[in-house]
Amino acid sequence: MAQQVKIPTVGESITEVTIANWLKKEGDIVKMDEVIAELESDKATFELTAPQAGALKILKQAGEVVPIGTAICEIADAGGASTPAAKTETKTEPVKTAAEPTTQPMKSTGGIKEMKVPAVGESITEVTISTWLKKDGDFVKLDEVIAEVESDKATFELPAEANGILRIVAKEKETLPIGGLICKIEITDGAPVAETKKDAPVEKQSTSGESTTYAAGHPSPAAAKILDEKGIASSQVSGSGVGGRITKEDAVNAKAAAPVNKESKPATPAAPPVIASGGSRNKRSEKMTSIRKTIAKRLVSVKNETAMLTTFNEVDMKPVMDLRSKYKDKFKEKYGVGLGFMSFFTKAVCVALKEFPAVNAQINGDEIVYHDYCDVSIAVSTPRGLVVPVIRNAESLSFDQIENEIIRLAAKGRDGKLSIDEMQGGTFSITNGGVFGSMMSTPILNPPQSAILGMHNIVERPVAKNGEIVIRPIMYLALSYDHRIIDGRESVSFLVRVKELLEDPGRLILGV
Repeated sequence: MAQQVKIPTVGESITEVTIANWLKKEGDIVKMDEVIAELESDKATFELTAPQAGALKILKQAGEVVPIGTAICEIADAGGASTPAAKTETKTEPVKTAAEPTTQPMKSTGGIKEMKVPAVGESITEVTISTWLKKDGDFVKLDEVIAEVESDKATFELPAEANGILRIVAKEKETLPIGGLICKIEITDGAPVAETKKDAPVEKQSTSGESTTYAAGHPSPAAAKILDEKGIASSQVSGSGVGGRITKEDAVNAKAAAPVNKESKPATPAAPPVIASGGSRNKRSEKMTSIRKTIAKRLVSVKNETAMLTTFNEVDMKPVMDLRSKYKDKFKEKYGVGLGFMSFFTKAVCVALKEFPAVNAQINGDEIVYHDYCDVSIAVSTPRGLVVPVIRNAESLSFDQIENEIIRLAAKGRDGKLSIDEMQGGTFSITNGGVFGSMMSTPILNPPQSAILGMHNIVERPVAKNGEIVIRPIMYLALSYDHRIIDGRESVSFLVRVKELLEDPGRLILGV
């Protein structure tokens, strides 16, 4: 008797799922509790197991979206399941030469270690499998790094929790909730050992006289898609994968065969050429990374949930540049780090924040939280996106300590090694678009902070000084702020104070 397999209830708020992949084909004999399909919702991926043994009949195809409780397949009773007819062609076994090294099977302890997504931070609810460093079926050792996992804030390494054979459950680029199943490890009592066999079995010949396998000439799903787009038949491509399977790389490198003219035909006048617009018109799509999706959500929420406004001013950078030129060599000789502009701006901001505490405050429900310290977030551009690590208690740090901290955090940001703690809890942000040539911009707030200072490029401009027109290196400054708690008077006065401190850097040293 056939038993219907229906979509189970997988969560209170989940009403439908997508059939991501069938792991068994129509007519296959499946065992009880064997995984036959993968289902995915908008929150996680689930495995569907067979409730009994028997022959599989698929009712819903991969890619279909089906509601909870819908039957997607049937499994015939094992007693009534027919055994597939044997093919006349015998299978080909690979030839093994004398003294060929083979792998001695490992002894399994029978244990299975399930590896799940660990808790990596209070505000992180899901992660994405960035890269698998090991393949399915590989032997892995305890504490060996097997994958890289990324959240919207940082990248983590995933070490193996046991010695054994890796069985991958979550695929690359798949997003899992905290506690979701990533992989399983079949625990063994040791690593595979190579041994030498003296007697080599002789290859069995198929009736066709060819050595073939099921995988030979069959493209992988990714390869099949590429070949279909190119209009190339799989029979025209030789596979370099296991068993002759056509891989994605084979498909990318494949070229359509040129048509062969069996008969020579008289030349006909060529049609006038069609003038194209010129250049390539290819386009490609890439899935957004977790960090990019989070950046997008946060920036949209800032525009919708705050009363953001920007005020501008300009600062004469000559005094800072003169002071830096005069002491930069001695500074580096003593502290081992260069004297940059960011330390001047960070110190100036800390002084101004003490005088205008509303700029250093945050809204928390119906309350305003004021901070008696300055945790300054510094925006750093990385290949993965913009990250904003925090310099803790910047008001108590010296110039060299600030420069060292900036270098350390920026290097970790570019390498994707920043921890959650290093990016949480800032009270004010500084971003420098000038390094990319920006003349002026309106920086967007970094929630829950209430203000951000934007630096820009330094350009020599004519300005009036003491009744005379002189050429000075001028930088435009922009302060974006949340008008709900920062008034115009405070924002303008704050920016003017920063300007005064930078145009007279002796005040930063004397604290006046």
